[in-house]
Order: sequence, then C-alpha cells, then structure tokens
Amino acid sequence: QVQLVESGGGLVQAGGSLRLSCAASGRTFNTHIMGWFRQAPGKEREFVAAISRSTGITYYGDSVKGRFTISRDNAKNTVSLQMNSLKPEDTAVYYCALDRTPLSLVRDRGSYDYWGQGTQVTVSS
Repeated sequence: QVQLVESGGGLVQAGGSLRLSCAASGRTFNTHIMGWFRQAPGKEREFVAAISRSTGITYYGDSVKGRFTISRDNAKNTVSLQMNSLKPEDTAVYYCALDRTPLSLVRDRGSYDYWGQGTQVTVSS
C-alpha cells in the first residue's frame, strides 16, 4: 500500500503564490508518475500537472501552464507544486496522486492507483 499526504494549501489573494507538497510512504518503489489534480465544487476532478519519477518529464494542464511548476525529490519521496499568479478560478481541493503503470495516460485520473486526502486552496479576488 501507498499513503499520500498533501500539505501547503490555504487562502491567498489573486496574483499570489502557494506551494503544495505531497509526501509518499509505503510501497513506493515502483512509482511511475506522480501528479496533481483538483476539484472545484460542482465540477469534475481536473488534471493539473504530473511528473515522471524516473525521467523528470513534466506534464501540465492547459489552464495552469506557465503559472504552475511541478517538481520531485526522489530521495524524500515527495512531489511539489509551485503555484504562481493564482486566480480565483484556481480555487479547489488539490489532490496528489500516484501511478504505478508505465505508458499510462497521465492526464486521465483513471490511470492513478493512489490518492491523497486533498488540501484546500482558496484564491480570493
């Protein structure tokens, strides 16, 4: 089993920044991709960003490209999401996710095997 714990959410004004972190523990040795999704009230869970554990290749959703940066620290089994130029529409619960399967669809939430509990990000206008 794998446990994912997010941290770093909070309230920020539009234009501000936040940094989310996700710590993975348990059987993480065959992790392929770690990613971030978000879900706003009344909306479906949306892909935000993902990173390959082995290559460091990154993927971003169109709505966050150029503003958010995902990074990893394999030694610490952590993945971070630096969020800059935040907008009110970024308000959501942000979830960390882990995928064990190579060649899966990184933007598809169905590809991920484990999820964290989520952390709230609220951007005020």
